[in-house]
Amino acid sequence: MGAPAARLLPRRPDSPDGSRTDVVLRPSAVAMVFVGEGHPHETIAVPGVALAPDDVLVAVELSAICGSDVHTVRGRRSAPAPLVLGHESVGRVIGLGKAGADAEDGTPLRIGDRVVWSVTVSCGECDRCTAGLTQKCRHLGKYGHERVAPHRELTGGFASHVQLRGGTAIVRAPETLPAAALAPASCATATALAAVRRGAAGRDLDGVRVRVYGAGLVGLSAAAIAASQGAVVDVVDPNPDRRRLAERFGAQPDALVAEPRIVIEASGRAVADAIAAAAVGGTVVLIGSVFPADPMPFDAESIVRRMVTIIGVHNYTGPELAAAVDFLAGPGRVLPFAEMVGTVHPLADLDHAIALAAAPDAAPRIGLVAR
Repeated sequence: MGAPAARLLPRRPDSPDGSRTDVVLRPSAVAMVFVGEGHPHETIAVPGVALAPDDVLVAVELSAICGSDVHTVRGRRSAPAPLVLGHESVGRVIGLGKAGADAEDGTPLRIGDRVVWSVTVSCGECDRCTAGLTQKCRHLGKYGHERVAPHRELTGGFASHVQLRGGTAIVRAPETLPAAALAPASCATATALAAVRRGAAGRDLDGVRVRVYGAGLVGLSAAAIAASQGAVVDVVDPNPDRRRLAERFGAQPDALVAEPRIVIEASGRAVADAIAAAAVGGTVVLIGSVFPADPMPFDAESIVRRMVTIIGVHNYTGPELAAAVDFLAGPGRVLPFAEMVGTVHPLADLDHAIALAAAPDAAPRIGLVAR
């Protein structure tokens, strides 16, 4: 299932300064706008876009509802409303600015390419970008997190189309992989891969003991990625069904490994346990978040004596997104990633879909398509 690509009518003349190209969309693009807690989403039609030279216009095939989207709608996370939420999507290129754009691998994008894209937009030139922290660019933009503005309406995945800006990492997606497996790559899978890489710090993971707290999609992905590299992985989660699900992603059945060398906290609720569990000389990677977060006591002496390293990971870089897609196309292909999107709903039913995603027994992801 997927959004039918709008038919592009002949382009209008370039803008006076020659920097943008107007594209008329028929039928109009559709976006779901979040206007504030307690209010239903509003539907807007976008009959055309103005593409900057390095912009890319994508028709969305499928988007997934991330936990942070639910937090925003429920008022547990601040957001500059009105905005179009959604940052886990897969789609197809249907328009390019006149300068064109390259995929993350350096090759030119073409009309018809199936792609996923980074949640962040980076300048590539500031001190953070040049230091490899592109996801913390000093001029950062984020899909699904920015206020709607004139000529900037298609900025989130809960829409039929997304207008990608220069500075976005765009990765081609294999045609043979299900959209339900690919859409979360731009958040859950890539973040999990970044966490595993930071925990490994360049070391071979074969035989290394890894513990993951939280069996949501990020935690399941981290377990699968680490296990695919030979790690011995266990997953801690209060839900027995989620623990059994983790076994399908490579976790050890009903047994905790002793003194894990790498501990990945993906729930946001077990930070103290994660730090306490790390072996001497181990690394704790914190990627979970709960809104609002509770304060946590910090035993500095224990950290010092055990020589534990604590690392925070937020989002990911372009190469990590590319590696996440490679993982899904390689070792992850045989794992049940596509099954993690429980049900798929039309964009017009977004409020109902978000209510389903917020339920205690919800599937890791709920999907959306424009139809």
